[in-house]
Amino acid sequence: MNDRQRAKELTKKLLQQLDKKTDRPAELLDIIDVLLQVYTKLDQTKDPAVLINHFINYLRSTALKGKLHFPPAEEKIIIELEVLGQKAGINGNYLGGYTDKSQFYSIFEHVPQRD
Repeated sequence: MNDRQRAKELTKKLLQQLDKKTDRPAELLDIIDVLLQVYTKLDQTKDPAVLINHFINYLRSTALKGKLHFPPAEEKIIIELEVLGQKAGINGNYLGGYTDKSQFYSIFEHVPQRD
């Protein structure tokens, strides 16, 4: 299984886990929105490691802001995604705003706003 397929599998699994939660603050909904966007763009992106790296940075920043905690099963998936994202190397952090949800959407796509 290559990295792109593994990333798709892990994002789908994480999306299913997060979607089951009953307590859904705005930050969690933002993470779910972005995760769905990442899942759909993984097949089209030139370098999936960079996309995953940007997502993990966004997830950690948003979770910190919202004081979200992930149970061990979800944290394990997140860590596996982090390992895939590390393959982007030092350049993987360029052009990515940690708190900017719009970086995952094209200029023609609607960015859901959760407040």
